[in-house]
Amino acid sequence: MPELLAPAGSLDKLKIAVHYGADAVYLSGGPYSLRSRAALSSEELVAGVAYAHRHRVKAYATVNILAHNRDLGGLPEHIDLLRQAGVDAIIVADPGVFSLARRLAPELPIHLSTQANVTNLESARFWQAQGVRRLNLARELGLSELAEIRRAVGIELEVFVHGALCVSYSGRCALSLYLNGRDANLGQCTHPCRYRYALMEERRPGQYFPVEEDSRGAYIFNSKDLCLLHRLPDLITAGTDAIKIEGRMKSAYYVGATVRLYRTALDLISRRLDQEGPEALTALRLPSAFAEELAKIGSRGYTENFLHHPPGAEDMQHQGSDYQPTHVPAGIIRQAGNPPLVEARSPILLGDGLEYLAQGLKNARTVVTKMTNADGKLIRRANPGALIQLATDPPLSAVAEFGLLRKGPPATTDAPEASLAGGTQDA
Repeated sequence: MPELLAPAGSLDKLKIAVHYGADAVYLSGGPYSLRSRAALSSEELVAGVAYAHRHRVKAYATVNILAHNRDLGGLPEHIDLLRQAGVDAIIVADPGVFSLARRLAPELPIHLSTQANVTNLESARFWQAQGVRRLNLARELGLSELAEIRRAVGIELEVFVHGALCVSYSGRCALSLYLNGRDANLGQCTHPCRYRYALMEERRPGQYFPVEEDSRGAYIFNSKDLCLLHRLPDLITAGTDAIKIEGRMKSAYYVGATVRLYRTALDLISRRLDQEGPEALTALRLPSAFAEELAKIGSRGYTENFLHHPPGAEDMQHQGSDYQPTHVPAGIIRQAGNPPLVEARSPILLGDGLEYLAQGLKNARTVVTKMTNADGKLIRRANPGALIQLATDPPLSAVAEFGLLRKGPPATTDAPEASLAGGTQDA
């Protein structure tokens, strides 16, 4: 089965990803990652790697900027930090950074970032010859191309399966630098592809770009989000070694809910393979509970990108760039108990219906009956960031530290208790 690789944009998100079943996490420190605003401090990075290892989870560090000369000065010290922290691999894109890492820390495995744009088997062979341990293939590859590369090389192949897509080629984009002076290739992207645009060609009257515009404006660069959840059997058949979730800048709720979803799917597929053998992959279809869970996490709409054919107009989201979840994060369990200690992530009111996200797509529905703040006072409302003792009916007796709570529409959250796992409750 492929490794499930999860984003860890903070120490908290790392621990939540581990709780919900990630096999590995990817994280960063310093200004050398393509998500500079999701960088951990040196102390957090060391602590995060240690925490992952205590839970038998691997930790990979991203050093995947496309570096200028000015960016190289602090790299030796940073690479040494990663070596001492004991990361399981570093993720690079720039050949210069790759060469520097080989010289300074030859014992560290190197994974090649999607930013390196590996789109063909000769490129894959080249990087294999350089000693790369794993290739995170370009997002522009189809399934048949992936299978051809698998047959051509013996190193590990990693594929993005979920999260935001960049309108530019494998994320190499200069639009943010041009408009806002912040270089996406140095981890400072301001996501101008999500902006609302109105297009006019001033020097050619009467010649217009074919944009359908409504009162909200025109989102001509705004891609739907990637989701290959229902294509996991195909990816496994093609020989994928690791599936990767995008989202170091996303919320802790997104990380936990998405990791839980893919963990449950992989476990279900694994059981079917054990029971029926490889032929099970041909006809395997995930139960409807997975689609229901996807809707609760929220997205800009989903696309399978290049997996079976090049994307077209139907894979773009022209109506707006906002996420459309049916549920919102409510809190994180900070200490299990009866009642548990919860950190609120959105306002929680007496009488609110909540869902606890147990592992394996088992959701426990309950209603808030009592809240006590840090001073021991009864309260009727908990604001984001507050630590509260949370009493519910029925009681949340089987919760775990770093488990998530969410709120949904009143019609779907006022039931005492239910499970959405369908046929996958024990997955």
